[in-house]
Amino acid sequence: MADPSLDSVTPRRGLGLSAWCVVAAFGAYFCMYGFRKPFTAGLYDDYDVGGISWKTVLLAAQVLGYTLSKFIGIKVIAEMPPVRRVVWLFTLIGAAEAALLMFAIVPRPWSCFFLFLNGLPLGMVFGLVLGFLEGRRHTEALTAGLCVSFIVADGFSKTIGSQLLLSGVTESWMPFVAGIFFAPPFLLSLWMLSRIPPPSRVDVAERCERLPMNRQERGKFFSRYAAGLVMLILLYLLLTILRTVRADFAPEIWAGLGTTDEPAIFTISEIAVGVLVMLASGLIVFVRAHRLAFFGALSLALVGALLAGAALGGLSAGILSPLGFMILHGLGLYLPYVVFHTTVFERLIALTRDRGNIGYLMYLADAFGYLGVVAVMVAKNLFGDRESFLDFFILLSWIVAGAGILLMIPCWWYFATHPATAAVVELEPIQS
Repeated sequence: MADPSLDSVTPRRGLGLSAWCVVAAFGAYFCMYGFRKPFTAGLYDDYDVGGISWKTVLLAAQVLGYTLSKFIGIKVIAEMPPVRRVVWLFTLIGAAEAALLMFAIVPRPWSCFFLFLNGLPLGMVFGLVLGFLEGRRHTEALTAGLCVSFIVADGFSKTIGSQLLLSGVTESWMPFVAGIFFAPPFLLSLWMLSRIPPPSRVDVAERCERLPMNRQERGKFFSRYAAGLVMLILLYLLLTILRTVRADFAPEIWAGLGTTDEPAIFTISEIAVGVLVMLASGLIVFVRAHRLAFFGALSLALVGALLAGAALGGLSAGILSPLGFMILHGLGLYLPYVVFHTTVFERLIALTRDRGNIGYLMYLADAFGYLGVVAVMVAKNLFGDRESFLDFFILLSWIVAGAGILLMIPCWWYFATHPATAAVVELEPIQS
């Protein structure tokens, strides 16, 4: 909770406060990627463990830690009091950077354990940052800005990692050095987050108060919407797998598309995707009716699946260039992925006015999503094959696009006929 004595530092309301929230949240999560993703810019092709490439081992170790963090976060984030978020964020990022230092110092293969320790704290950062934004009249717009950070930061962090490698920093030390680069802006963003006031009386009246949830309350919420939540989580699981593959193996994908290794290409494609997705998802904030916004978000998820299919068809037909394919594919992937963060769970809670918070629902989805990522990494030795990786990526994309269509239709029907969401008489928004 913000210190009332610092009201002069932070805008109290309106566009000024919204801009402050977006900049603070964007900056904090953008910088988190600087402690997580730069190492993926390396190829690590000079070493293997039992025939498995070293990069595959490192990615699996970090994702395993990140996945465990998501399961821990189901409880921790759901129960987190607002006053403790800033201290937790500082501690988690500090622990992640310390792990990267040990990764640089400890010899292979034991150093992979420290990438596991690097992923372990980072998995809870998103939920803590999201807690500052949820339950407000402009939550979709604020969260859209936050989500752009993980689209753009993914490419930017790889660009930084690539530039450090080109400047002579070794693959072992590059992740730690990149973390030092991102530390000052993270601290500034953390200070800005600490000055954000809680949701106003009008916010609470329109979106309902977001309260910590104990174990019994979490179980009650899930059981009430179990079938619909399972379908949403299944789709999110597939989206998370595809997003992680696209992000962590971007160099291999671009190489398979025939594009030369240019560090800036990672950022160019993701900036274009980020801006378009932010506009599409952020505009839902203007839909005041929660039911309309909720089902509109489900519709955008279906549109995303269709766009991904169009990108794959365009690449196969030779219509799209590599950059065009990656941008259209990114739109199809990130549009449904982002509306989960910005709208689906936010408006479900606002619509039903059940006791809950987005952190619980997002971490329930994230936990199983990243568990799926680990399963894919363990199962597919193709991840270590640079030349054939594009074929696997395209096959996975077709599966996700098809599943998106097959899951969203019954999911829509479930919520359209559920007593809590079928015909809700919504309260008139309170005017500020």
